Amino acid sequence: MNGSNQEDTHRTVERVARESYGRLVAYLSVHTHDLASAEDALSNALVSALSHWPQDGVPQNPEAWLLTAARHSLIDAIRHQKVVLASEPTVQLLKEDFTEAALSKEFPDERLKLLFVCAHPAIDHAMHTPLMLQTVLGLDAARIAQAFLIAPKTMGQRLFRAKTKMRSGGIPFEIPQERDLPKRLDAVLEAIYAAFGIGWGDMAGGDQRGRDLAEEATWLARVLLQLMPGEAEVQGLLALMLHCEARRPARRGPDGRYIPLSEQNPNRWSVPLIEEAERHLTEAFKLGRSGRFQLEAAIQSVHAERAHWPD
Repeated sequence: MNGSNQEDTHRTVERVARESYGRLVAYLSVHTHDLASAEDALSNALVSALSHWPQDGVPQNPEAWLLTAARHSLIDAIRHQKVVLASEPTVQLLKEDFTEAALSKEFPDERLKLLFVCAHPAIDHAMHTPLMLQTVLGLDAARIAQAFLIAPKTMGQRLFRAKTKMRSGGIPFEIPQERDLPKRLDAVLEAIYAAFGIGWGDMAGGDQRGRDLAEEATWLARVLLQLMPGEAEVQGLLALMLHCEARRPARRGPDGRYIPLSEQNPNRWSVPLIEEAERHLTEAFKLGRSGRFQLEAAIQSVHAERAHWPD
């Protein structure tokens, strides 16, 4: 393969990894109950893709190809362990469940489950959000470190320690029972909003990756609302993000210049998104439990009045 085609293939691998990393890691780890092994298996699958795709061509369903390759990597790793017999049920699960998933274009998105796993109370609370950003949304340590204003090396070391503790520190990898979800909700909300904030900042510069990240965060908030419709702060967070999203088209002028909120043209704001945000905010207030995200959404709601009353 010539250099140009090889570069195109490498870019395809990078794009698939960026877009699918969180979905694949979540699916693998929720089934195997081992986050570190899931990340290792996916890394091996990506390396394999870099070797095979330039020669064989990019598969029609890259996600399914990576999922199958990661599954084989996991099975090989398990069978090399000393406790093969104890691991045999997991091997069988990988064979049956993953085969069906890989044959389908779509497979279950388990990222919300993994968010709650990463919010385990035994993990350092300061690492909940960084851990979720990396494992669920695929952000690298350098990008997370930038958001937290610390050195990338320091963030990388902290993430490594957190994952090591999950694997060998006696922290059970399990999805909490419904009654335990509220205890971990604040950490999950913080992570979703942090992802949205990172993406929102990138969008100011027209980076497609930022836009994708913001959309992923909004999607996660919608799924979380389906899971916990009676939580006022979930409604508040979604309202806050939708109000911000509504102004996306007005943030930049034709020349790329950033336009402050006070100078934006309200006619360019998305009225449907504003109206949806207002519905969520109203539902949150009905629940009678105020919180940070509801208050921030209420501030955004005041700004949004300019869409109807410019003066």
